[in-house]
Amino acid sequence: MAATQQIDSLWLGADIVTMRDGRYNLVPDGALAVNKGEIVWVGPRGALPPFSARQQRTFDGGIVTPGLVDCHTHLMFGGDRSLEFEQRLNGVSYAEIAGQGGGILATVRATRAATERQLVEQARVRLARLLAEGVTTVEIKSGYGLDEASELRLLRAIRALAQTVPADVRATCLAAHGFPPEFTHQPQGWIDIICERLLPQVKAEGLADAVDAFCEHLALSPAQVSAVFDKARALGLPVKLHAEQLSALGGAELAARYGALSADHLEYATEADVMAMAQHGTVAVLLPGAFYLLRETQRPPVALFRQHGVPMALASDANPGTSPALSLRLMLNMGCTLFGLTPEEALAGVTLWGAKALGMERTHGSLEPGKVANFVHWELQRPAELAYWLGGQLPCQVIYRGDAQ
Repeated sequence: MAATQQIDSLWLGADIVTMRDGRYNLVPDGALAVNKGEIVWVGPRGALPPFSARQQRTFDGGIVTPGLVDCHTHLMFGGDRSLEFEQRLNGVSYAEIAGQGGGILATVRATRAATERQLVEQARVRLARLLAEGVTTVEIKSGYGLDEASELRLLRAIRALAQTVPADVRATCLAAHGFPPEFTHQPQGWIDIICERLLPQVKAEGLADAVDAFCEHLALSPAQVSAVFDKARALGLPVKLHAEQLSALGGAELAARYGALSADHLEYATEADVMAMAQHGTVAVLLPGAFYLLRETQRPPVALFRQHGVPMALASDANPGTSPALSLRLMLNMGCTLFGLTPEEALAGVTLWGAKALGMERTHGSLEPGKVANFVHWELQRPAELAYWLGGQLPCQVIYRGDAQ
């Protein structure tokens, strides 16, 4: 007879949606055993080994999913751009708004003027909305400082926020989001600062888990992205890229050649981009919030991603200008209705593939022994309901690192 194993907690009474291999892989009437914040066993309740649990929780039906992963956000910024949203809907062009000092530079000014404490508290309010809907892992980018001191302050603010919330927070340095107004006529000067001063300091202080850039005709060229990525790689920092959102510049293919964790947006990605991503294991991160708010019509090539076996993640892209989205669950529905994903693909996009887009798939994103015990109990009958219901906060119980929140 097997010896009884002492564990911290046992979770029973619900169907378990493991998301192993990116599929539902549902276990009816399942059981989860947790010890020291890690899953030690998952399977049918009837096959449960002899555990002795310090705490046992039996749900009254419903489903359990992995904790949700929001792998692309810009939650750390000052101010908001609701006035511009209203102006655009009243017929004011983006060029006119920019000419009045609006657009991304409005956010840059507000962010530069904010203290680290103010930035942390404002981001905490936004993040709380995501956590209430089952998010347990989130990536937050810098990118609205666009000067050395402000970018470092943003990254320090992200690290400070991470110490005070029940979520695993990854920080990404997006200093290459665009060019500061001070460098409008000398863009290479900002690239030099990023490469020669900013990234080495970010690495030395451990302020970021990855480096991102925005490759677009209104942002960085492929050559400028390459310079940033060369430095990131030399420092041992993983890379990812905003690519092919508004035009086809070959950014996704470039990112894949650098072994990027992900290429994000991808509305204008070509088959060459997709094949390169498949070859190098780069995840496609789809961002339907920005697609929706900008009223775009060019959809990312989902059929090509399926054909070539490129994993598709979904994220909120929460930002003040193009995706003021505070519901990752809404992105599940948008991913299905706007991009043609199945509910299973959408859920995989905010669990296992979202984790892979952050380089965390070995420890996060599915319910398997050896992974962290981040999971959510939903009062639902089928996992497709997560993508089906529009609006409202679905009742759920979040378990982070084995502890109920």
